[in-house]
Parts: sequence; C-alpha cells; structure tokens
Amino acid sequence: MVAKISVGNSLYGAIAYNGEKINEARGRLLTTNRIYNDGSGTMDIHRAMEDFITFMPPQMKVEKPVVHISLNPHPEDVLTDTELQDIAREYLEKLGFGNQPYLVFKHEDIDRHHLHIVTVNVDENGKRLNRDFLYRRSDRIRRELEQKYGLHPAERKNCRLDTPLRKVDASAGDVKKQAGNIVKAISGQYRFQTMGEYRALLSLYNMTVEEAHGNVRGREYHGLVYSATDDKGNKVGNPFKSSLFGKSVGYEAVQKKFARSKQEIKDRKLAGMTKRTVLSVLEGTYDKEKFVATLKGKGIDTVLRYTEEGRIYGATFIDHRTGCVLNGSRMGKELSANALQEHFTLPYAGQPPIPLSVPVEEPENRQGYSGGEYESHSGGMNLFAPEGPAVDAEEEAFIRAMQRKKKKKKRKGLGM
Repeated sequence: MVAKISVGNSLYGAIAYNGEKINEARGRLLTTNRIYNDGSGTMDIHRAMEDFITFMPPQMKVEKPVVHISLNPHPEDVLTDTELQDIAREYLEKLGFGNQPYLVFKHEDIDRHHLHIVTVNVDENGKRLNRDFLYRRSDRIRRELEQKYGLHPAERKNCRLDTPLRKVDASAGDVKKQAGNIVKAISGQYRFQTMGEYRALLSLYNMTVEEAHGNVRGREYHGLVYSATDDKGNKVGNPFKSSLFGKSVGYEAVQKKFARSKQEIKDRKLAGMTKRTVLSVLEGTYDKEKFVATLKGKGIDTVLRYTEEGRIYGATFIDHRTGCVLNGSRMGKELSANALQEHFTLPYAGQPPIPLSVPVEEPENRQGYSGGEYESHSGGMNLFAPEGPAVDAEEEAFIRAMQRKKKKKKRKGLGM
C-alpha cells in the first residue's frame, strides 16, 4: 500500500474535487467523522464545507491547515468497503487525526480502487496539530497496516523482476535465472496452504517442486527441490535446490507461508469470492473446455489432474484477483474432483444446462416417477443441492430425448 500526503490551504478545493467525483458515480463516500453523512455514498459539498468551518475557529495562524491523503492498496489486494473503512480509521487514529473532522472517499474511476481522505491539522482552538515527522510516521503506520491486513508492501519504483514473469522456456537458456524469478515472485504474490496448491500454482509457469527429507550424521534435514517442466508437466534439465534462490523459498519459509495463508484466507474470507465465481460458471455449462476458458476470462486459472484412465482426481483454482490458490474440495463437496468428474461426463454434457432453481418434490411424491415429474427436476445430478434425491442420469437423458421426439411429432401434426 502506498500512502501520499499533501498539505494546502484550499479546503473547498479538496472537498469539491472528491465530492464531484463521487456524485458522478465514479466513487463513493465510505465514512466520515464530525461531518454529516446520510449513508447514500454521495455528499452535499456545501454542507460538508459548513461542518468543517463550524469545527475550525474563524481566526487561525496556520498557513496550510488542509491535509489531503491518498491510500493506494496494491491492485491485487481485494478489500471490502468495510475493510477499507477500518484501514482508513486506524491509519488516521495512529497518525493523530482520529478525533478530527474527516471525509473518507473511495475512488472507482480507475481499475485500481483507492482512498482519498480530507481532514484538517488544527484543533478546535485553531492550534496546529503535531506535524513533526508526519511522513515518517505515516510510513511506519503503513507498514503496520500492511502486516495486519495481509496487504502487498509498497514497492520501490525501480524494483522490477530481471525478466517479465512468464513460463520457463528451457530452450531460451539460463533456466536457473528464469526459475528463480518465478518462485520468488509468486511466493510474495499468492496465498497457498498445501504443497499440492503450491505445485498447481508453479505448474502455470512450467515448474514443479518436491520435498527432500533425509538424515545426515544423525541430524534430520528437510528441503525443497525445484524443477523446470515442459507444457505436459514432464521435468526438463537439472533440478535446483531451494538454497540457490534464497531462504524466502526454502522449506521452512514455505511451511510458514502455508500457515500464514490459511489464517489470511480465513480472516478475510477470501475463498468466498472464488467459490461464487466458479459455481456460477459451472452452473452454466457441462462443457469442460468452456468451463476452464470462461473462468480464465474472469481471472481464475483451473488446474485439473487426471488418472491414467483420464478421470479427474484433483482440481485447483488459482484466483489472480485475490491471489489465492484453492483446492476445489476446500471450497465444498460440489467442487471436489469427483463432483466435477460426474458433472463433465453426464450423458447430456454438451447440451444447454438444465435450470437449477426448480424446487424438488416432497418425499411422499418420490415414488414412481412419471415423465411430468422428470420435467420439473433440477437436472438429475442435483449438484448444487447436495441433500436432494439421487437420480439415474442415463434414465433422465433418455426421458429428455423422448420428450424432444414428442415435440417434433406435435409440430409435424400441426403442419409446421
């Protein structure tokens, strides 16, 4: 997160700049202190100005009483409005402006949503607040908030990867450098809770990792070994010990990463967003390739693992929007490997999906199904209602086909 502070003497200019933007639906007013807020997300610029003036005495010796702050989370930090409010309030409290009148705006006019804060650095008696080391204190507070909320740290302007983050290409040479760039970059950008999830993430960049355990002179050791792969997942070239890339991607660091990721995902409820997106796409198709492609277009990569017989035995979703890597079963039984395998191998795969919102018949009506009862059933597999009755998929597919034939005969009889 990047924090920028500017001081000036035009209170109306700072309020109007932000107020006009949110009143044009390019943002919203998140929270205020000592300033009227009707909760609509918009604001009355003149009313806000009057509230500030009421707080400030008519005569002040402070030349630049207005403080305008912008807080800019990393684009990959997905935060709710409530979390943004909490961050802004805590930032101002630690900075010494917690009791001041202030306005907190969320700007949404660019993809990188960010906050603007307008306040004043004088108290009710016209005395200037302590501004000594303001920027230094702001930087310390920023780092504390990054750690508390699991945010990406502010990056130095000239801090870049030696090469753009892309798949390892063994034919391009210097595989060690390519691999090092990838493992160091993704370990800081993503959250994963198991070695399987870590491998799934690495596979997007033609890499894999294995654990190495042993005993040397009576002492146990644990390590990681990274390898480059081809597009089919086969290892190519020589493996690399994690020590070649630094402690940040070694065994102990990755184990700590698992625990930290688990806590962050739980505390910030990050898995919910991914689950909702995956379920909505799954509900709309029985075509596996379309499912994967649609999710990719929404910022989620899907890594499916298959047995030798071609059956899905593992599914991992990598959400680039939240930076979370999540095993399907972690999000629920309906996204487990078995559920996905069944969903994509039903007899009616490839046909338009059956609506999933039709209520299921009461238990006493489940004996001796008729064609009409099948017409109102939610698709046979009942994927999104785990407690529903089991239905034979082949039988349902047959009945659907018979219904289509009846419709065709009716059309012929009507001369259509």
